[in-house]
Amino acid sequence: MLDRWSLKVIAPPLKKVAGVLHRRGVSANQVTITGFFIGLCVIPLLASHYYYLAALVILCNRIFDGIDGALAREGQPTDSGAYLDIVLDFIFYAAVVFGFALANPEQNALAAAALLFAFMGTGSSFLAFAIMAERRGITSMAYPNKGFYYLGGLAEGTETVLLLIACCLFYAHFTWIAYFFAAICWATTLTRVVGGYYSLRKSQ
Repeated sequence: MLDRWSLKVIAPPLKKVAGVLHRRGVSANQVTITGFFIGLCVIPLLASHYYYLAALVILCNRIFDGIDGALAREGQPTDSGAYLDIVLDFIFYAAVVFGFALANPEQNALAAAALLFAFMGTGSSFLAFAIMAERRGITSMAYPNKGFYYLGGLAEGTETVLLLIACCLFYAHFTWIAYFFAAICWATTLTRVVGGYYSLRKSQ
């Protein structure tokens, strides 16, 4: 829901950084992979209860994620790069939730499982529609710079990042935050499934 506004705000500084990296021969895939492995550090940090450091790692990963797209557009974006980007994004989001389950299994595990269950709904509805949209040549006017059809909703990238950081800052309340966001994710899934189904029917 917030991505169309947040992306406009962060686009100019990301473009400047991407321009510098492009001139130095750094590839978008290198940034994607580096950001991913930095992001995976969130698991041991959360498991060891270093919540504020974990929040910094999440921010760092998301910055890298923004830079890689801007860097790809400095040259020629590729399908393989877009594929790598989205796959590693979903693994990273799940890694953060897994880290909270490790931090306090007795208190957090069920809420973490519920949130991952909800992530399956948002992720599958998002990616399945992108595949169908590609087949039918449907493009997104709201997110024209994305490497695939970006189907919006209540729970988009910006909301997910804010949720994960909130979990780090208010870690004692992880269960309530997780259940709350899981509900938002299911609402997003419902609207995507219904909206996506009728959009595809219209295009037949």
